[in-house]
Order: sequence, then structure tokens, then C-alpha cells
Amino acid sequence: MSIETDAAHTPGGLAKPAGNLRGPLAFAIACFLIWGLAYGLLDVLNKHFQDTLSISHADSAWLQIAYFGAYLLLSLPAGMLLNARGYKFGIVTGLMVAAVGALLFIPAASAGAFLPFVGSMFVLAAGLCILETSADTYVNVLGDPARAPQRLNLAQSFNALGVFFGPLIGGAVFFSPTTTEALGGATRSIQIVYGLIALGVVLFALVVWRARLPETGLADHGGDESGAVAKPLSQQPHFVAGVITQALYIGAQVGIGAFFINLVTQNWQGLSSQSGAFMLSLGAIGYLVGRFAATALLLKVKPRTLLTTYGVVNVILTLVVAAGIDKVSPIALIAVFFFMSTMFATIFALGTAGLGAATKKASSLMVMAIGGGVLLPWPMGKISDLYGANIAFLLPAACFVVVAWYGWKGAGLGLKTEAN
Repeated sequence: MSIETDAAHTPGGLAKPAGNLRGPLAFAIACFLIWGLAYGLLDVLNKHFQDTLSISHADSAWLQIAYFGAYLLLSLPAGMLLNARGYKFGIVTGLMVAAVGALLFIPAASAGAFLPFVGSMFVLAAGLCILETSADTYVNVLGDPARAPQRLNLAQSFNALGVFFGPLIGGAVFFSPTTTEALGGATRSIQIVYGLIALGVVLFALVVWRARLPETGLADHGGDESGAVAKPLSQQPHFVAGVITQALYIGAQVGIGAFFINLVTQNWQGLSSQSGAFMLSLGAIGYLVGRFAATALLLKVKPRTLLTTYGVVNVILTLVVAAGIDKVSPIALIAVFFFMSTMFATIFALGTAGLGAATKKASSLMVMAIGGGVLLPWPMGKISDLYGANIAFLLPAACFVVVAWYGWKGAGLGLKTEAN
């Protein structure tokens, strides 16, 4: 996959930096690992606080609401920052705000109450929102527009790597009495983990600040050779449908992660919360493998075909999960992660295709759709409290129906060609 650009071949006359863009792409991809780790820890903290602070499933969902609420509220300001100051400033700003959020976990742990953790999570997620708005958009435009789904799937593979390590770290630290005691107790263990995260993020921010990250011209990206002015985003049905689909997909992903440990421990006799956290890492492995597999498959399979197929498969799998079959439902839930792997990146690329000068704004709105993570956790938690975790998984099944439809029909709405 070539990611070299030449200003002489840029439609519309906007200059793109000549030369090899693999270095900038590598820096952008590294950011995906950071928010993957933060997200992987989030789902473990959900169960951890249920156990240590004696809160209900529905109340614990406020962690997810804080995390994804930040995306809902701040994606548009993040997009404005990106337009005003560029990719490098956006990435560094996101990293530094995320580091502040991680540091806030230290006094929150000392307080020993749930609400301060919710506030700290919101600040952490605010930084990740700025970071993701910048990095997702940067990866999307660093090279041939036709290869954008591949680049985003490759970058999201490193996000999946972070998601994999999150439950491993959380399970080994938060659900191991021996480790927790060795670190000085539950409070101290949280402070150490998030203190180290803050330190690592600050160091990476300093490296990025000194790196060369060229600003690429976007007015032509995804446009056509005629230089025609694109219609407003509200009149781009494939984009509008893409934002809605992305919000519902993220809602499904977040709900699945939030109640994964509850589901597997209820449907696998004798399974501990720590073992459930490690099983969540198995799901993350499937997510990681799925991302690399999708990157390869997209060389031969159209993104829309892949998205439709994966959406249908996940509808079936989540219905099996909802059936509450001993050991079978947990295994089906692990398999769901493999088929979720390509959804965010593919919906993002399909939804922002052909938008020309509106690409940056469209990208920030597509990142804003990550705020859809607030949609399912609370209702799933309430259903879980009343009827059991299995029934709650009917909600993600409904979301995957929409994902399958978007690949089949929605991504082609209003577009003149079927290139996507």
C-alpha cells in the first residue's frame, strides 16, 4: 500500500507534501494504541466498582456514559480545533488532556467514592476525543482515498492491541487479591496504574511535538476530478446514515464490553470475575485478529460487502448470547468481537467518502457519533438488573441489524458509483 503523495497530482491544485508519509502515519497509528488501552481498562473498572463500591449494574454504566458523553459533547469543538490549528496540535493537545484525566484518578481513588471516578473518566475521555478526532482524520487522508478503509483498519488494529492489554492489566491488578495487596490495596493499585498511564502519555506527547507531521490538503480528498462543489453534509444521505449507524454500532460495542464479565460469569458455572476479565482479553484478541484480517480482505472484497456480512453474522451471534446457553453464549460473545473489528473503520470511511472540502467537518461528526456509546449501557444495565444479562443483549442485536443494512444499502445512498 503506497502512501506517497505528490503535489503535482493533487486535484484542485492544493498541495500535499511530497515524499514518504509512513513516518507521520506511524505516529498517528501509535495514538490508536493509547485510547485502546484506556477503553480496555474501562470495561474492567465497570465490574470492579460493582464489586468494591457495591453499585448496581445500571449505576456502574455511568462510567461508560461519562466516557462516551465526552465524545458526544466535545467532538465538534475538537473538529474546530483541528481546523484551526492542524493535526499535530490536535494530537498533542488530546494527549495532554488525557494525561490530566489519568492523573485525576489518583485523588479520585483516595476519595473512595464512585462520582469522582466518573468525573475523572470524563476528563480522560475528553482528551481521547480530541486525540481520536485528529488521528482518525489524519489516517483517513494520508494517501490514496481509495485505500482509506485499509489504512483505518490497519490503524484500528493497534487500537485493538490496546483493548487486548487493558483487560489483562485490569484483571491481573484489580481482581487479584495478591497483586492488589502487594501494591498497597485497591486504592493504591488504581493510583499506580493510572499514574503510569499519565507518565507514558506525557512522554509520547513530547515525542510527537518534536516530530514532523505534515498538514495535508483536504479539499480534494474523496472528491472528483471536476472540482465540483460538494452538497452540504445534511444533503449527503450516505453520510447522515453513516453517522446514525456509527452511533448505534458504538452503542452496541460499548454495551457488550460493559456487561461482558457479567454475562460470562452468569453463563459459565464457577467462573470468577478475574477469569471473566481474561476472557474479555480473548475477545480483544479476536478483535485484533479481525482488524488485520479485514485489512487483508479489503484488497479483494468491497468494504460494503464485508460490512454487510459481518453485520449479519453478529445479529445471529448476539441472539445466541441472548438465549443464555451455558458456555455456548459466552463463546458466541467472544466471537462477536472478531466480527465487530472492521465496523468502526469501514463505516467511518464509507460515510466520509466523496465529501471533498467537507471531509474534516464530516470526520469530526463521525467521531462525535462515538458518543453513541451512551445509548445502550444504562438500558442494558437496567434490563440486566431486572431480567438477567442475557436478555440485555437483544439491544446490540438490533444495532447490528442497522449495521448490516448500512453496508447493503445505506452506504450507497446518493452516490453515483458503487466504488465503495
